[in-house]
Amino acid sequence: MRALVVEDEQKVANTLREGLEEERYEVMVERTGEGAFFRINTETFDVVVLDLTLPGRDGLEILKAMRRRGLETPVLVLTARDLKMNLITRQVTRGSRTVELTVREFELLEYLLRHQGHVVSRETLARDVWKETARTTPLDNVIDVHIARLCRKVDADPGPKLIHTVRGVGFMLREGKP
Repeated sequence: MRALVVEDEQKVANTLREGLEEERYEVMVERTGEGAFFRINTETFDVVVLDLTLPGRDGLEILKAMRRRGLETPVLVLTARDLKMNLITRQVTRGSRTVELTVREFELLEYLLRHQGHVVSRETLARDVWKETARTTPLDNVIDVHIARLCRKVDADPGPKLIHTVRGVGFMLREGKP
């Protein structure tokens, strides 16, 4: 049995490798999203242990690409995040609370999660989420309303705020201050 461990923190990767080897797995370790993406597309694995927060290509992007290619390899997702999003069932939880989202709010959150730690402009959201290439009518107010609703739902409980407005620039998903 072959396992691919995709984890950028060496200590965690070593612990996972040792545990899987004790169970008689042949274990490959990749520390970057790009390296994992290449291996998954060129080699066969019986299981993938995938961290979501990786340098380069993120874990969600890798998982989505695997499923688009029809790869049904079991994937165990590791994350230190308290924000969970199931792309298949479209269920979002934060801590132990289920977050009920509209289709557009889910799409917005998914986009922000894929670009976590980076500021995303209104223009980018209009193009990539609303699929508006020719903006004859600005969507800025519509985007602001959707973001405000998403913030109220996702950041409803006490704890670190996840969605931040970067005044004059756009929005960012990140735990704590932008």
